[in-house]
This record gives sequence, C-alpha cells and structure tokens, in this order.
Amino acid sequence: MQSPVAVLSVQAPRDDDAARFDVANRLFLRLYQSSNLMHKTGTRAVAAFGATTQQWAVMGALARPGSRESGLTVKELIAFLMLSRQNLTAVIDRLVAAGLVERLRAGGDGRLRHVRLTEEGARQWGAMGPAIRAYYQAALGGFSTEECVQLFRLLDRLRDSLNRIAEPE
Repeated sequence: MQSPVAVLSVQAPRDDDAARFDVANRLFLRLYQSSNLMHKTGTRAVAAFGATTQQWAVMGALARPGSRESGLTVKELIAFLMLSRQNLTAVIDRLVAAGLVERLRAGGDGRLRHVRLTEEGARQWGAMGPAIRAYYQAALGGFSTEECVQLFRLLDRLRDSLNRIAEPE
C-alpha cells in the first residue's frame, strides 16, 4: 500500500486549499481509525484484569505520583482525560463497585470529592503494568524513541488546537 504522502505527490498539482483539505481529511480519518484500534486492542491488552481502556485511563491518572495519595477531583479528572462528566461518572461508578477506587470528601470543603485508588486498585494497577508495557512495546515497536517524542509533541499541538475550539461543558 502506498503512503498517503506518496499518493499526494504523484497527483496533478491542485489548489493549496484543496490539497490541505485532502491531507487534513486523511489525517483525521487516520486518527479516527487509530483511536478505534487503540480502544479495541487496548481493551484486549487489559481484559484479563476485567478492565476497559476507559478504566485503564482513569486508574492510570490516579496512579500518577502527584495524585496517588490524595487522588483527584472529578473536575481534575475531566480536565486531564478530556471526558464528559457523564462518561467519567459511569466509569468511576464501575471502578467503585469493583473496589478499585474510592470517593472521599475533601478536607475543608465537604462538597468537594476526591477520587483515588484503593489499596486493591493500586495492587491491580501494578499487576496491569507488564501487560500495558507489552502493549506499548507492540504498538510502538516500529518507532524510534525520537519518533515517539516527535509524535507526542505533534499530538499535543493537535490536542491544544482542538481544545481551543471545543465548547466548554
């Protein structure tokens, strides 16, 4: 299969706007396909733990060094994971029911709740580590570290651009 760039380079010269639209359309389709494949293959990678990619993301956010002890508010999780409150609440409810995370009232403000990993959640997160590492290795094996960093930076820029045009929830 020919790369999209190679295909574009052999086509007759076109208007710059039309060419940019064509590349953007292909890029967003490729991102959509990649997102769907990440969900499908990522879920398979952690299925032995009874987890979904959404649960993996929430647990990973809560396992980060800055949030491990005190947890994060739902608002902080929404901002970090870029999920809707409705979607995040459903994931948290399932994790609470499984005994992997807990909701805590924040000191000083009884209305504010933090979500954090339970001891069992931290144990399960640790057990998931080798499967997640193997998944990352399989998915990114064809990329050098430099290419991974470059892709990370480019995706950061795209995320920031999309965030600027997003409607506040």
